[in-house]
Amino acid sequence: MSDSPARHLSLQGASNFRDLGGYPTADGRTTRWRHIFRSNHLGQLTADDIEVVRALGVRSAFDFRGVEERAAGICVVNEIAVHSLPIEPTVVAALRAELVAGRLTAPVALEIMRESYRNYVRHNTHSFRALFAHLLEDRAPLVIHCTAGKDRTGFASALILHALGVPDEIIAEDYLLTNQFYRRDATAATDLPADVRDAIGSVETSYLAAAFAAIDSEYGDLDIYLRDGLKIGPQEREALKERYLRA
Repeated sequence: MSDSPARHLSLQGASNFRDLGGYPTADGRTTRWRHIFRSNHLGQLTADDIEVVRALGVRSAFDFRGVEERAAGICVVNEIAVHSLPIEPTVVAALRAELVAGRLTAPVALEIMRESYRNYVRHNTHSFRALFAHLLEDRAPLVIHCTAGKDRTGFASALILHALGVPDEIIAEDYLLTNQFYRRDATAATDLPADVRDAIGSVETSYLAAAFAAIDSEYGDLDIYLRDGLKIGPQEREALKERYLRA
C-alpha cells in the first residue's frame, strides 16, 4: 500500500530501526503503525536522527544489552525513558574460546548462534516477561533494541508478533529484514575469521527455529510459553491486541 508509512527508517546512526506496524493477523486485523519499533542501539544517533525519533513520539526504550554494552552506547535521546532488561552477550566469548582451541569454523559459529537463542528461553525468559509487562502498560510509541537489533531484539519481536496473531511466515520475513538493513560494525571482533563474522553479523531462520524448539522442549508449545513463561494468558493477549492492533 503506497499510503503506508515507511517500515525502515533511514537513520545515519542506527541502521536497523524498523516499525512492526502493518502486519496482518489471523483474525483479519493489522498491527498498528508507529506504535512498536525495533532497532539497533541508540547511542550513535546524529542530531538529525534525534529529530526523526522525536517526531515519531518515542517515549520508552526497552534495552536488552548487557552492562558493558549499555555503558558503551548510552541512548542520546534525552526524553526517552530507558528500561534495562539485560541479557548479557555470550556469543563472541564462546567463539573466541573455540578459536583458541583450534575448533572454530563457520558451522561451529552457526551452532553457537543457535545455542544463544536456546538460552534466551532457558535462562532469559524473565527479561522477555518484563518486556511484556511493560507492553501491557501501553507506553507506545516505544522502541525495543539491543546492540545490533537482530538477535535479542529479533526474538522479542517474534514473540510480540506471535502474541498479536501474526502468521509465522510473516514473523520470519520481519526477522530476516535485518539482513537487508543492518550495517555491521567493521571494527567488531576483527580477531575472528571473516566467515565467522558473517555468521554472527546476520540472521537466519535456523536461529529463530532453535529458540522455538527450546520453547517446545521446555514448555510444550509457544502458547504455553506465553502463558506460563511470559505470563501472557488469554486476557493479557486480548489487552495487547486492543492496544497494538487495528481493525
